[in-house]
Amino acid sequence: MAKEIDEALLRSIIKDVISEVGTVETPISFKDDPKTSAAQSSSNAAVATQTRPTANKVDWFKHVGIAKPGFSKDEVVIAVAPAFAEEITRTMIKTPHKDVLRQVIAGIEEEGLKARVVKVYRTSDVSFCAVEGDSLSGSGITVGIQSKGTTIIHQKDQEPLNNLELFPQAPVLTLDTYRAIGKNAAQYAKGMSPTPVPTVNDQMSRVQYQALSALMHIQETKQVVVGKPAEEIEVNFD
Repeated sequence: MAKEIDEALLRSIIKDVISEVGTVETPISFKDDPKTSAAQSSSNAAVATQTRPTANKVDWFKHVGIAKPGFSKDEVVIAVAPAFAEEITRTMIKTPHKDVLRQVIAGIEEEGLKARVVKVYRTSDVSFCAVEGDSLSGSGITVGIQSKGTTIIHQKDQEPLNNLELFPQAPVLTLDTYRAIGKNAAQYAKGMSPTPVPTVNDQMSRVQYQALSALMHIQETKQVVVGKPAEEIEVNFD
């Protein structure tokens, strides 16, 4: 069952987005309410830890240069979106990005294949992130992941929206689901036809998380750099 969205948290994110975009000359101000001021103060701290680590440096997520095309048939690329792990550090249900990657990589490795992580900058769209990723993947298979948690498995030479598997409802994706996604991606890379990963279809999650999803996508899109090539990422889970 999807978790309830905290109204104070949403207000805090809205203030943050608007102030950064600079669409107003004075800081946005909501009506002061003694009953919610304490909650809003605590939510500000929650947003800070979820969206912007100090100086955008993450010790487990290291940039090691421009990503080059791979030639190994036993590799699967994981292509993450521009804000992943740095500007935004958790999915919309607060699952740490570190844990998401750990599970996807574990699923790939359980099938005897290797995982490469790249960060895409040209787009914030999960389908097009995967398209750029599979052009770098030796097997031609990529797992694309947006910062909010939306994920796909894509194959080289297929149209951007013609995915092998699509997981559009980020609020229902568990760590077990991400691990299964990694396993299936590896099986596709081996030329197999795995049974699609089962997921829960929560009709209320779209309504409940729509505002937060839109705001996180705005934050993601602000990190897009037109023309910038994908970068190779070295991950360290120790």
